[in-house]
Amino acid sequence: MADVVQFRLERMVDELDDLERKGIFSRREIAEIVKKRRNFEYRLKRPSPLKQDYLSYIDYEKQLDSLRALRKKSIVREFKKSNTHKKWKKSVSDIASVIRTLEIYRLAVVRYKGDIDLWFRYLEFCREHGHRRMKQVLAQVLRFHPKVPGLWIYAAAWEFDHNLNVSAARALMQSGLRACPNSEDLWVEYLRMELTYLNKLKARKAALGEDIGTLAPEGRDGEDNQWKEENQDLFMPLNEERENVDGGTDSHGGDTEEKVDAFQEQGSSVFRTIYNGAVESIPSSMSLRKRFLEILNETDLAHSDDLKEEIMENMKKDFSSEESYWDWLARLQIVDFKIRMEMPKEFLLLQLNKAVQVYEEALNIVPSAKMFSFYARFWSDVIIPEREHSENSADFTSHLLKVYEKAESKGCMTEDLAHQYTSLFLQLGRLEEARQLAEKFCNGELSGAAKLWILRVSIEMKWVTMKSASLSKDDLQSIFKLMECVSRKIAISEGESLWLMAIKFFSKQKEYFEKLVQSILIVMARGGGTESGFALSSAVVNWVLQKDGIQRAREMYKRFLSLPHPSLSIYRHCIELESNLAFVGSKDGLVNSRKLYESALSIYDQNVELWQDYYSLEKKVGTSETTSAVYWRARKTLKDGAGLVGPCNL
Repeated sequence: MADVVQFRLERMVDELDDLERKGIFSRREIAEIVKKRRNFEYRLKRPSPLKQDYLSYIDYEKQLDSLRALRKKSIVREFKKSNTHKKWKKSVSDIASVIRTLEIYRLAVVRYKGDIDLWFRYLEFCREHGHRRMKQVLAQVLRFHPKVPGLWIYAAAWEFDHNLNVSAARALMQSGLRACPNSEDLWVEYLRMELTYLNKLKARKAALGEDIGTLAPEGRDGEDNQWKEENQDLFMPLNEERENVDGGTDSHGGDTEEKVDAFQEQGSSVFRTIYNGAVESIPSSMSLRKRFLEILNETDLAHSDDLKEEIMENMKKDFSSEESYWDWLARLQIVDFKIRMEMPKEFLLLQLNKAVQVYEEALNIVPSAKMFSFYARFWSDVIIPEREHSENSADFTSHLLKVYEKAESKGCMTEDLAHQYTSLFLQLGRLEEARQLAEKFCNGELSGAAKLWILRVSIEMKWVTMKSASLSKDDLQSIFKLMECVSRKIAISEGESLWLMAIKFFSKQKEYFEKLVQSILIVMARGGGTESGFALSSAVVNWVLQKDGIQRAREMYKRFLSLPHPSLSIYRHCIELESNLAFVGSKDGLVNSRKLYESALSIYDQNVELWQDYYSLEKKVGTSETTSAVYWRARKTLKDGAGLVGPCNL
């Protein structure tokens, strides 16, 4: 190992001598560089070097090269200021760091062939420095990972944009599609590449005065001119392949419109061919066809309307049984909200009617709860922005209510839909109707829906509060009976927020608060005193502490800890309460803290953190004897005491 490292360091001598001779680094700095590189080289020569070893070495070399470049600029600037005839001559030190970094990357990918991220870093470094090794690295990574679509796209983009080699880019894309026929990204990027190529040819002819326009939609002249200025390298004679694509070599004869149509026809043919291949390879992908439609809308092709109609018909044929298709189709009828505000009301209503027709047709074909959910969400999205900008919001709200009513009549009412339906009445200020609706859902098929029960109880609390300033005994009794019903219907983990709401509601009613606590204890006992009841029990204890003081709080937490197998979280909360008192000098706080720790350790005796907290408490407020006793008990009890902090460290 040492011989190999020494050999690699000796190969750096010329570079380091050159850096010193040019005054970029001092001898002391070069000694430090050698030391750093030696350490990195030894790390790479270990039996099993880590990926981070390679990356750290690479980062160091990049930072070193950046520093070299900065100091080089400073020296060159000094040459210019001094008006000397000295010139900076390129030497070994200018390229050595890049070559070394490439070599480290090569060693890294040989070691970690399966790391795609590492390969991409290697490729990016080659691209940034314009190194000729790029082509070789691309061939290697594609050989190792032919099933990664992103690599084929990256390679094709490099050939297309950097090398201006359309044939090679096309060959790479086609090879990628053979290796990954089910990749949507590959199909879409292949289409974009072919249309971009045609667009460049058309723009080139327009710049030479042989043609007009591009394949972009109308109204893009400013962008076309900017593109011509930024892509002067494309204005070169067309090769034979390009002349065939253009439809002939005569650049001055014939009608201009016929030339435009030739490009548009060619683009249309390319689009259709790639689209058919993509659909044949991935027939079940609706998102793929949506992306093709987006490209079609952004491009000015011949027969584009016919192509759109064909795609839409095929989508309806293949996806008419999917709710997401109908939702997408309906929303396609509505323009963006920002544009919508500037449009006439009649046009907006016409669009909404078209969307409604689509949803109604969908409900006849796919009468499912999911479809109703999409329909309701559509009207909600329409109502929210319209509420502040239009007087039609009330009419739109009535449409939304009809959707919920229809969903209920068709037996498609879900927990979410019912919650939205009831909440809508609350938003409209129709409290009584919301109350009746919530009661109907909770007593019907959705009796186990936690969200509905929470909503119903909150509505009932609001209703009794609004009815009179002071709560009557009947009102309190009705709410309490509702909570008892909830305890039988839903688990404590699902209705925790509801119980917290009830604690706050009954906090000033001593009799009902006690009954509520008893109900909570019963529910938690049924659930085995698991972690799900921690927030609830801690909330009750905190409420009693603030209201009645520490003695009542102790009585309360003892009731929770007497449940079967109380959770460690509940113990910790009670310990924290007592420890805070112990730290300010309360003897009762210290005594109770110890009792709680002992009780918790009788169940969770293998919890290292619990032992450490106990030890920490004794060290702060106990004696040396009690502190040592806790430590040695922990060492004796714990099966794995590796994480236990000893007395000398605490």
